Amino acid sequence: MYTIMLKAKLHMARVTHAVLNYEGSCAIDGELLDMAGIRENEQIQIYNVENGQRFTTYAIRAEEGSKVISVNGAAAHLAAAGDRVIICSYAHYSEAELEAHAPALVYLQEGNAVSHTSNAIPVQLA
Repeated sequence: MYTIMLKAKLHMARVTHAVLNYEGSCAIDGELLDMAGIRENEQIQIYNVENGQRFTTYAIRAEEGSKVISVNGAAAHLAAAGDRVIICSYAHYSEAELEAHAPALVYLQEGNAVSHTSNAIPVQLA
């Protein structure tokens, strides 16, 4: 049996561009992609903190160090420049792989600069 688990997360990324007349996808700064372990053309889920929209697309590489998060194509209707989003990727893991699984979590601050990284989401307190 395989379990779908969180593989990677870019937490509180700021959308820098929303380009309607583009083939599609989400362009992400190549350094952020590499840090999170998200591959080009990998399926991603985007959760818009500003308006509650949740949508699926795929990642493409933006220029390294550019801090670009560009939501393109039809998805540009679901996010605007300036919106805060959470970008996640998921993967299927076998029971054996689950023992060592830890997601790559990249936390961003203003300007899409990395605040810190982690491999565990803190326990939610009551």
